[in-house]
Amino acid sequence: MLAACSTTSQAGSAQQSPVRIGLVIPKTGPGKAIGDELNAGFQLYLKLHGEQLGGRAVQLSTEDEGTSADSGRAAVDRLLKGSVHALSGVVSSAVMSAISDHVESAQVPLLGSAASPGTLGTVKYIWRTSYVNTDPGTALGGYLGGKTDKALIVADDSSTSQEQVNAFTAAFNGILHHPELAGTVRVPNGGSFTAAFDAIRTGGVRNVFACFSGDGAAAFLKAYRSAGLNVRLHAPGFMTEGADSLQRLGDPAMGLYTAMNYGPDLDNPANRMFAAEYQRIYGNPPSTYAMASYDAAAVLAKAVVLAGADLSPQALNTALSGVGALDSPRGAWQFNQSRTPLQRWYLRQVRKDGQVTSNTVLGDIGMLG
Repeated sequence: MLAACSTTSQAGSAQQSPVRIGLVIPKTGPGKAIGDELNAGFQLYLKLHGEQLGGRAVQLSTEDEGTSADSGRAAVDRLLKGSVHALSGVVSSAVMSAISDHVESAQVPLLGSAASPGTLGTVKYIWRTSYVNTDPGTALGGYLGGKTDKALIVADDSSTSQEQVNAFTAAFNGILHHPELAGTVRVPNGGSFTAAFDAIRTGGVRNVFACFSGDGAAAFLKAYRSAGLNVRLHAPGFMTEGADSLQRLGDPAMGLYTAMNYGPDLDNPANRMFAAEYQRIYGNPPSTYAMASYDAAAVLAKAVVLAGADLSPQALNTALSGVGALDSPRGAWQFNQSRTPLQRWYLRQVRKDGQVTSNTVLGDIGMLG
């Protein structure tokens, strides 16, 4: 009987062994603000669920993604040597692309909650709770293509902007009876906006799709407002995403329309709880990055339950295929065949909410995924 009791006790203990998660986020450099939000979102889920995932205690290890593909690979290596059951995070698309083969070879699931390049191809162990990088451009292209007003594209010459421009153009031109797309004006980083503003003034356009990143976004918006132009400005949601971005852009961002898969003022029970708790703990509204990391934890929790006694990374990855729809702050969503979200996209506008500048949701502009 003692032997039997001992065996039963050991089995019960093994079944409740902690789930080991590795979080890969930049702790320094230009991606730190997003990394902080990924960490905050994941930690919030744990705080609200007794520091557990699916009823198991969690051992969370965080490694610095750094600022390059090499530093990102090194961070993943350190976590894999710690025998984690799953990975999450990753801000840089260059890092995500650099680690994809490594993750697939290790057969450890990665719940990416920010970077989501469309060039990963067929993957088995990489899941993304954010969106594909081209989705903001696709969402706005479809939305503006359905209007009767002429549109113009103004963008810098970065690869990120090129992705958005291509996605916007394809979606805009894919609408039956779409209005005219007046073309694209490229403005190299640090270049003059004169040609772009002249094209807006003389082209008879009513909508502009602007795609700039970093300091270029702030420079464009400041110059646009100073030029006295009143044509409606639209941009991918990441241009204004997060308290850090809105603060950096300042008043020139007021009135800018963006497309994103989330807004902190979405009116559903899951978001009312999430946004209120995030504001209470961290002192600012949540971003899509915090939300996607929160959802990564929620997805892992469901997978842990489905995996049951077998907590191997391979079993956990199989369980991820069966998590189904998630009741998320963004609204219900689920993974599609490419392991990215099938989800709703929203039109937002930068407005004042009391003394706070925020991305205010105006309405639903379609389902992507």
